[in-house]
Amino acid sequence: MRSLARLAGVALLGLAAAMPARAESLADTMVAAYRHSALIEQNRAVLRAADEDVAAAVAALRPVVEWVASYGAARTEGDTTRRSTSLELNASLTLYDFGRSQLAIDGAKEQVLATRQALVAIEQQVLLDAALAYFNVREAIQQVALQQNSVEVLSRERQAAQDRFDVGEITVTDVALADAQLAATRASLAAANGDLEVQREAYLAVTGKLPVSLSTPPPLPKLPATLNEARAIAQRTHPSVLQAQRSAAAAEIGVAAAAAERNPTLSGTAGVGVSRQPQTLLNGAYGSTNDASVGLRLNQTIYSGGRLSAAHRKAMAQRDQVRSSLLNTARQVSQTVGETWANIDVARAQITAIAEQISAAQQAYDGVREEALLGARTTLDVLDAEQSLLEARADRITAESNLQLAHYQLLAAMGLLTVENLKLGIPTYDPSQYYNAVRNAPATSKQGESLDRVLRAIGRN
Repeated sequence: MRSLARLAGVALLGLAAAMPARAESLADTMVAAYRHSALIEQNRAVLRAADEDVAAAVAALRPVVEWVASYGAARTEGDTTRRSTSLELNASLTLYDFGRSQLAIDGAKEQVLATRQALVAIEQQVLLDAALAYFNVREAIQQVALQQNSVEVLSRERQAAQDRFDVGEITVTDVALADAQLAATRASLAAANGDLEVQREAYLAVTGKLPVSLSTPPPLPKLPATLNEARAIAQRTHPSVLQAQRSAAAAEIGVAAAAAERNPTLSGTAGVGVSRQPQTLLNGAYGSTNDASVGLRLNQTIYSGGRLSAAHRKAMAQRDQVRSSLLNTARQVSQTVGETWANIDVARAQITAIAEQISAAQQAYDGVREEALLGARTTLDVLDAEQSLLEARADRITAESNLQLAHYQLLAAMGLLTVENLKLGIPTYDPSQYYNAVRNAPATSKQGESLDRVLRAIGRN
């Protein structure tokens, strides 16, 4: 029985090895790029750093406890050296600062939300790069196949020319023209193969693996009915616009925070300590003293040499800068939507026109070949007709690739080229996980262990 099971296992392994690998779809390419991207990992770390800014702002409202140990020695002329030591435990707490700390927390939260949108923008770029690599490889493969077919056709044309020359129907010049055209097409085939290798390397850089077999692209994604509708969607959902909006909100809070720096601060202090020092100057004996203290402190800056005023003016200037950046970003997004929409229209028109061109070029090529066999056309006429047909077919491949890519570029321009919107069916990074773990500035071991689990879970995603 064991031998039979072993033989069955070997047979199954052999069958699995003999089966062809599953063709990679566009979705597979995007998933591989999403999981492989170091740029996404880099910006996730940037987001986690922004999360910690919220924790730091929250911590400013909590007590600060510190210990202080001191040692001193003093010597008076004609006397012995007197040494003293002390150990203190002090605590301080900001009781009320007229909103400064809360403004700092609110500003840090807005920066977190802005950084989350920056991460979405990076995700869109990674997925768009994956789509570009996918369509470029497919186009390069089709161009290689087209050039290979052309080499085969021209090889037959060249042989036909040689046969006709042998029976005296054409001259050696016609054979030379066929040789030149065949050599040129072989050069084009070599260039197409080189471009395919370049695109394969680009695919490797994006996804972390070389393409083996790419499947047919999926149906084109559904787009809005009008350009204005696409622009409206982009203004609502594009991560760059949303990031600029959050940055503008943070800048507004920054102005209020700069103005609040002039407000007073009420803080409380408490401390206990023990000190050891000589009791008298004669016997040099040491004694210990225990002490404790509590207190309230209210302070306000009256004059700072213009520093607070300058900081307030700087915050207002930064707010104006961010507002202008928001307006400029919105305009750029609208322009990109318009450009990609136009690219789709152009590609569609090109495909329609090229289809007519191919049909006409095919008829012309067939006719010229027949006429050449009857002696009404020269070999050069046949070669020119074949070249025109080849160029039209190559243009159609490029136009079809451009149309497919333009659809995904438009999705990115509208802010919809994300794993969630594309329904790629993989776990995505949850930015709230880390934020929820650190927003209250955890310091206990239990919270630290929970944070470690969150980080390990993020690593698995």
